[in-house]
Amino acid sequence: MKLALDRRDATVGSIDASVSGVFQRGEKDESLPRTLQKEDAVTGGLVTGAWNRREIRGRKREITVIHRPDGKGRVLLVGLGVRAEATHETVRRAAAEVVKALKGRGARTVGFRLTSFVAEGVPSDAAAEALVEGAALGAYEFLRYKTKTDGGVEEATVFLGEEHGREEAALRRRIDRASTMTETVVWTRDVANLPADVASPERLGEEALRLGKDLDLKVQVFDEKKLAELKCGGILAVGGGSTAHPPRMIVVEYPGGARSGKTVALVGKGITFDSGGISIKPAPAMGEMKFDKCGAVAVLGIVRAAALLKVPSRVIGVLACAENVPSGTSYRPGDVVRSYGGQTMEILNTDAEGRVVLSDALSYAIDKYHPDEVIDLATLTGAQVVALGDDTGALISNDDRLAQGLLEASKRTGEPLWRMPLTDYHRELVKSDIADVRNHTEIPVAGMLQAAAFLETFVGKTPWAHLDIAGASYTTATTRKWQPAYQCIGATAFAVRTVATYLEGR
Repeated sequence: MKLALDRRDATVGSIDASVSGVFQRGEKDESLPRTLQKEDAVTGGLVTGAWNRREIRGRKREITVIHRPDGKGRVLLVGLGVRAEATHETVRRAAAEVVKALKGRGARTVGFRLTSFVAEGVPSDAAAEALVEGAALGAYEFLRYKTKTDGGVEEATVFLGEEHGREEAALRRRIDRASTMTETVVWTRDVANLPADVASPERLGEEALRLGKDLDLKVQVFDEKKLAELKCGGILAVGGGSTAHPPRMIVVEYPGGARSGKTVALVGKGITFDSGGISIKPAPAMGEMKFDKCGAVAVLGIVRAAALLKVPSRVIGVLACAENVPSGTSYRPGDVVRSYGGQTMEILNTDAEGRVVLSDALSYAIDKYHPDEVIDLATLTGAQVVALGDDTGALISNDDRLAQGLLEASKRTGEPLWRMPLTDYHRELVKSDIADVRNHTEIPVAGMLQAAAFLETFVGKTPWAHLDIAGASYTTATTRKWQPAYQCIGATAFAVRTVATYLEGR
């Protein structure tokens, strides 16, 4: 989507739809708000008529469409809810609702009247940024395999009007940043949505190499021979069942925008298809297992955003990629696997494979790059979805400062994270009788935290945060109903905006 800024007022622009926000009216509010007077003028009093009939209430998700009598497009009024409760997320969701509502209705261009979205908790720069984020992400669809599509909004403009004309330079910077971020989210969604027959471990390596060429980043792709030399037993074990699509470990390096910047390692789980292996999954939802690569693809997206935004930190992305399918060469329950660095893992369930591949990637990243912090992203456990649902990611960390930074970034981006505890109880559960750790236990409870305790054994004293994004990484036709309008059916690129914002230090 093309995103733009215009000094004029939205009601005088040559656009298909001008959009204004409406805060929720009280029961005794009778007079038309000043923020809607220009909309009333260009509609010949139709806004006043709708207001007096209480057709306009300003409730969230309420959209009122009024066609201009002069034939110059239409005016849309979108509800924002209670003014005192408005946040960046309120505006982001409202913009996406508008774009979704206009799909297939002949509106190619849309303009947002900035001043109508500004409130005490949403200054003009935050409102401008949220408007373009919501519009661009709300317009996204994965259409690669569609032969026919409905037309949608292709261009969104934020109109400053006389109220915000003097802020043009600062607002343009915010919109440029938002444009970079949303374009990266779209790029990430496109890769994550690819089916497993296309998005193999090798294909993810090719995507990383293209990214490195475009942005002048150092990229290394380790094939199965190199993985054997490095003694990455975890990735080799999980990927051993697929002779057609052998495993890869991919390393992407962004050097950082400041000499004094810290080094942050990002580690992603990239299971391009997860059948469960020998411990095979039930058939009904197996088609969704192409999304088990979302953590690794999110890491690629974050590195991309870091490079484009020139964040101060040096960022190292390490992707552990494999296809987990059953065959005569698959690893088995009862096997003992040796990870990079020498720690041993007792395999009791081949469907607990994410933690097994991450053991190699975490150990490698810490050993080779000595990062100040390491953050892993993974669609790791169904237990995370049971605990937190489809919209919230789990955060487990051994470092309060790192955890707090990610939580603050999460509030800004509207990608909810919830910090979960990790105790000695969970650490005891993953100890093995015959190896250093075991990847599964006979205790069915706290599966998310058992997995985190397993990963913790591979990070030592390095400040570490684990993001289990199993629920929030993608939506289905069912779960989409309760998600913000800027989400879509399929991959969401959850955590890309949050971690990139954290790396900016914003």
